Amino acid sequence: MTLRLPRKLVVKIRILAAAFSALALVVVSAAPAEAQQRRLQFIRDAEIEHIIRTYAGPIFEASGINGDSVEIALVKDSSLNAFVAGGMNLFIHTGLLQESENPDELIGVIAHEIGHIAGGHLIRTQEAMEGASAQAILSALLGIGAALATGEAGAGAAILGGGQEMARRSYLAYSRAQESTADQAALGYMDQAGVSARGLLNFLEKLAGQDLRPTDRQDAFVRTHPLTQDRIESVRYHVEHSRVSDRKAPAEFVEMHARMKAKLMGFIQPQIALHRYRDSDTEVAPRYGRAIALYQRGDIRQALPLIDQLIKEEPDNPFFHELKGQVLLENSRVAESIAPYRKAVELLPDSALLRSSLAHALVETNDDSLLDEALKHLKAAAAKEPRTPFTWRLIATVYGRENQQGMLSYALAEEAMARGDRAVARFHAEKAENQLPAGSPGWIRAQDIRTATERLPTR
Repeated sequence: MTLRLPRKLVVKIRILAAAFSALALVVVSAAPAEAQQRRLQFIRDAEIEHIIRTYAGPIFEASGINGDSVEIALVKDSSLNAFVAGGMNLFIHTGLLQESENPDELIGVIAHEIGHIAGGHLIRTQEAMEGASAQAILSALLGIGAALATGEAGAGAAILGGGQEMARRSYLAYSRAQESTADQAALGYMDQAGVSARGLLNFLEKLAGQDLRPTDRQDAFVRTHPLTQDRIESVRYHVEHSRVSDRKAPAEFVEMHARMKAKLMGFIQPQIALHRYRDSDTEVAPRYGRAIALYQRGDIRQALPLIDQLIKEEPDNPFFHELKGQVLLENSRVAESIAPYRKAVELLPDSALLRSSLAHALVETNDDSLLDEALKHLKAAAAKEPRTPFTWRLIATVYGRENQQGMLSYALAEEAMARGDRAVARFHAEKAENQLPAGSPGWIRAQDIRTATERLPTR
């Protein structure tokens, strides 16, 4: 089902199936090129990204990888898959999140992918992006800076857009040797972190035997990660001998997992969510999913009371406040959205997505007395996620309304740089240099942008 996203910023990233080496163990379809074309769609959601980072935290620590340096990209795709590309970029399909039965399964897959990152593995699959680098994809992903209909960052699903040219790079395929290496690394990380590997074993067993199926009938994870019985047996042996195999995931992880799945269903499959989650449900996850589904179906009269009840029960949950802010903003109740967005940021100030959501709402009020507050949050968001074009576009809007022409040009240069548009970035950077006082922070950064664009190779 296509996401209902009125008023959203949409960018389409087109990808084309490519021919791979034998290591990929992938057969490219002989269908016409038009039939092989796909659109890679992403979502951004502060809560889901927070959950994944919470799950991954102990694994990052065990691996010696700085988790803050790893970009997490959520791909809106119903297939079971996850992969790394461009070195420190982890892509997870929403289908994997929705089909994982418990936190341990998802943590096992995350640990496996961290094993690929630690091993410096790259990937090229049948769905690999033609003429795209992970950097460009992530620039597009972060460039939406927004969720759902309004383009603001935060709860839900923002389909990411295309339009920018991508660096002409291709991905290597995972080999069977790389898969085994990533498995062994993951098992070591999970043992060190005190996490049972049963989840990884359960996940691999679900996929067992798919190597024998035609490629178009295999789960995406099998197509991108060659699966062998030897791998499964190796993981099973580890589970049988590990001291932590019977350790259960913390109860809070189980609840987070249930809420994440309910949230995704509410946003992506609202009709199914309304059928599954009933008025009579008393647990938080089903009510959360139902509230989101109602809002997605346009019934905010029923959705808002459910959200208010969730907030009453958990007043310190930033994501419930964020959801209320989003519902109000998207339904033209801009002034009312400010308070819940402010509360969300107060509760989770490190979230760039929440800060940009609040800033967007502040800008949308058209109240110039709120511009300083908006700019404060936008600067904090840009410091956390500097490659987010949407944030820089909002910053430019603020500077434009304040008639700060030099800083407007600088912000537009940053936006273009984040989008990978070298010519536009240089144009605005040169304008900023001419407009800003020499030696000022904006002037220095504009000079850096101009210099950087001159060093970039011609496409």
